[in-house]
Amino acid sequence: MPAKPNPMLPWAAALSALLAVAGNLLGLPTLIFVFKPATTLLIIAWAWPRGADTPVVRRWVLAGLWLSLAGDVFLMWPQQGFLPGLVAFLLAHLAYIVAFTRRVRLAARPPAFAFYGAVAALLLWQLWPGVPPALQLPVLAYVVCLASMAAQAAVTWLAARGSADEGLARRAAIGGLLFMTSDTLLAFNKFSVPVPLSALWILATYWIAQGLIAASLRTPRTD
Repeated sequence: MPAKPNPMLPWAAALSALLAVAGNLLGLPTLIFVFKPATTLLIIAWAWPRGADTPVVRRWVLAGLWLSLAGDVFLMWPQQGFLPGLVAFLLAHLAYIVAFTRRVRLAARPPAFAFYGAVAALLLWQLWPGVPPALQLPVLAYVVCLASMAAQAAVTWLAARGSADEGLARRAAIGGLLFMTSDTLLAFNKFSVPVPLSALWILATYWIAQGLIAASLRTPRTD
């Protein structure tokens, strides 16, 4: 009989996230180094028992979470770790795309891809002058993967409308949107203009996004 996710884990993740944000805002690196990876690890632990009914989807969602954890660790060094972190999160988005395409084929709802593509193009147009030449190609590849992940998450929701899986798919879609929001804030903060309280908004939207993507896996039945 599969175990149900521990209901205390989301609360523990929220507390850990608050401590990580506090570390960023107050300039306390010890809090960042402990609680930033701890928050993502707690989300992984909460996701672990979920999705037994869709093992392939579960495998790729967990792969995305583990790759995100690697990206979290790399980005604790904003200069030296930026490019490795970018690659880790790019791979995480590819893993999420694979997970979401196990539910419905890639770009099955073209308007979702058109919308996210237009948003991504507008954001790149705004950011491009501030992106160093050495990072332009990696940033372009990353934005394409990020927008495709968010769009495919939206596709899963649109395809599931009216079905028993609509609620789960909605979580993935909102998670994809929030992930794109988080990375947009991070990119503007790094390449354009400083975002007030950037750590709060970037990390809050990021971890809510990850939690929602994890929550798009079904809770196991124990009866």
